[in-house]
Amino acid sequence: SQQIQFADDMQEFTKFPTKTGRRSLSRSISQSSTDSYSSAASYTDSSDDEMSPREKQQTNSKGSSNFCVKNIKQAEFGRREIEIAEQDMSALISLRKRAQGEKPLAGAKIVGCTHITAQTAVLIETLCALGAQCRWSACNIYSTQNEVAAALAEAGVAVFAWKGESEDDFWWCIDRCVNVDGWQANMILDDGGDLTHWVYKKYPNIFKKIRGIVEESVTGVHRLYQLSKAGKLCVPAMNVNDSVTKQKFDNLYCCRESILDGLKRTTDVMFGGKQVVVCGYGEVGKGCCAALKALGAIVYVTEIDPICALQACMDGFRVVKLSEVIRQVDVVITCTGNKNVVTREHLDRMKNSCIVCNMGHSNTEIDVTSLRTPELTWERVRSQVDHVIWPDGKRVVLLAEGRLLNLSCSTVPTFVLSITATTQALALIELYNAPEGRYKQDVYLLPKKMDEYVASLHLPSFDAHLTELTDDQAKYLGLNKNGPFKPNYY
Repeated sequence: SQQIQFADDMQEFTKFPTKTGRRSLSRSISQSSTDSYSSAASYTDSSDDEMSPREKQQTNSKGSSNFCVKNIKQAEFGRREIEIAEQDMSALISLRKRAQGEKPLAGAKIVGCTHITAQTAVLIETLCALGAQCRWSACNIYSTQNEVAAALAEAGVAVFAWKGESEDDFWWCIDRCVNVDGWQANMILDDGGDLTHWVYKKYPNIFKKIRGIVEESVTGVHRLYQLSKAGKLCVPAMNVNDSVTKQKFDNLYCCRESILDGLKRTTDVMFGGKQVVVCGYGEVGKGCCAALKALGAIVYVTEIDPICALQACMDGFRVVKLSEVIRQVDVVITCTGNKNVVTREHLDRMKNSCIVCNMGHSNTEIDVTSLRTPELTWERVRSQVDHVIWPDGKRVVLLAEGRLLNLSCSTVPTFVLSITATTQALALIELYNAPEGRYKQDVYLLPKKMDEYVASLHLPSFDAHLTELTDDQAKYLGLNKNGPFKPNYY
């Protein structure tokens, strides 16, 4: 590997925008190119590059231009990011090795819309290794790691995504994935429901021929159930979000580790003694509260559900209405999956330098639109950090413009994403290969047996050894020795 060349003089450093944080320097020095690096590791703003990727003519080394990314030249750097992710996604790799021979996804044409990070790249490449053809776009305008998108494009995946897309770019990318001559998707992998919604509205003929949809977010699943209720869902869909391996791991443990990371990288805030209000005590809220409490923050919780509220009380948190504590708290975090949880009225009453951010999937929880008015001044402080300044000089620190904090401002732990990605891959294989009639036009939960299989694939990384039931014990519990061990509602 190439030796790190330190700059002899300061000349080398002047190429970086002044807001480059020290984290990105260590990475940048070791690379010959000075393009923007991993969304997490650098503060390089997407607006530094004047030309939109849509206007660039780019081809990969095989001469294909069936993609649209920020800069195809970053592919080699992205490949290394993907290789790092593979180290901690052993279960997905072992699934890839196990099923590579039989190609269970041969003939599958998967159109996907997820966060495009090193971790999801391992999933996409696993699907390709299992025989699928993939076209991919991003489900969040800030979470794409440009160099990873470049590596995927170099590997031949039709990927349309870059960090800092506009709203218009976002839908354009999704459309480019679906609307292709001579290629018609037969499977959808979605995170947030935007892709499903687009195909349903714009391309009803394609939608009718889809063999299955796999959806992994609360928001997207909610949309699927609405379609199903209205009798408009004409394809079977798999709700991966409510599978145990997603809820208990991705939503809980992943947020427990990434909430602090996102806040520290953007604001360098100290948590000891700070007053924080977490809106929503579902799995994401539980993870956030656990992490904040461990660092000595004083945590309040808002909740609409009496069961979750009682859980919060038992865990030692005060359950309050947002309006009761809004004047005194230092940080507000939304994790409800709802809309207008933090309103303009709340924002008006916040104290100076209060930090506001969202850990839910979509950007509806904080009413950001109400802040774009003439009397308020917006000041960009760092990439993904805005100060919104009131006429009297009070400022509120808004992170990622109210979008998903951990993927917009930091990264998420690879291992946890391996669990979710393996679940998604199995759900796609199951729906694609299901015999006619096994799944009707409805939303299904992943079979428990699959959840348990995904969990068991991850145990070797901890050198964990499962106990086996004796015949007598299995009979006593009324279980099969090989599972499933949990009822479907768990």
